[in-house]
Amino acid sequence: MSFVDLYGNSEHRKNVAHFAAIVSLASVDGEVNAEELELLNRFASKLDITEVEYKTIMKNPSSYPIDPPTNLDRRLERMFDLFKIIFADHNIDDEERTLLKKYAIGLGYSNDAADQVISRSVAIFTGKIDFEDYALMVRK
Repeated sequence: MSFVDLYGNSEHRKNVAHFAAIVSLASVDGEVNAEELELLNRFASKLDITEVEYKTIMKNPSSYPIDPPTNLDRRLERMFDLFKIIFADHNIDDEERTLLKKYAIGLGYSNDAADQVISRSVAIFTGKIDFEDYALMVRK
């Protein structure tokens, strides 16, 4: 049985891979805490992850390849989801930042673009954005 047979259509495979990346980030600092678990459950529902897939992914999230979207907005949405799971505990640590950068590069960002997206996202999620970024977001 092929990977395609196991995980159905292309969009679902992307959702499974994305969910596995989210689980990896949630568990990088040890045990998944209650807030992270609540978010994981919501992401599983949002991404149509079955109960069997959920259990399998939770056991070994690193066994799923990154399946990057070709659309910039979808890439940003994937990054946004990851930042939501990371900041469930209101903190980002070095392991999470390192894993985020690897994931961003896997999504197709260059090294510099990954650093920029991560830096700006951390500023936004920690409430430490400068006025120019604030004005840009509000004017959209």
